[in-house]
Amino acid sequence: MTDKKIIKNVTNIIEGLGQNPNSESVTILEDIGTNSKVDAIRELTSRALVKRNEHDSLKVVITNKGKGINDMSTIVAMSTINELLSLEDKTEAMKVLTDTVEKHSDEEVRDNARSVKALMALS
Repeated sequence: MTDKKIIKNVTNIIEGLGQNPNSESVTILEDIGTNSKVDAIRELTSRALVKRNEHDSLKVVITNKGKGINDMSTIVAMSTINELLSLEDKTEAMKVLTDTVEKHSDEEVRDNARSVKALMALS
C-alpha cells in the first residue's frame, strides 16, 4: 500500500509542476524528473513537460541527449513521442524540432528530431 501511495504522490507532484505557470517548474522537472533513475518518473516528467507546450519545456524533451525522445528507455522515448503527436497545437513543437534538426551538434539527436518531425507532419 505504501508503494502505491508514494507513486500517487510523485505523480501528483509531477503533474502539479507540469501545470504550474512558473518557469522555475520546468527547471525542477528537468533537474529532478528527467534525471531520475526510474523510468516511470522520467516518463511522467517528459509527458508533463510536453503538455506544457512551451518552448523551454519542449526543448528539454527534444534537444537533450538521454531525455525525452532521446531517452535510452524505449518506453520513455515512445511515451514522449506519443504525447508530442497528441498535442492539439503542434506549432511550438515543430519549431523546436526544426531548430534541433538544423542546429544541434549531436547527429543522433538530430536524427531523432528529424524522425519525430516527420511523424508530426503526418499526424
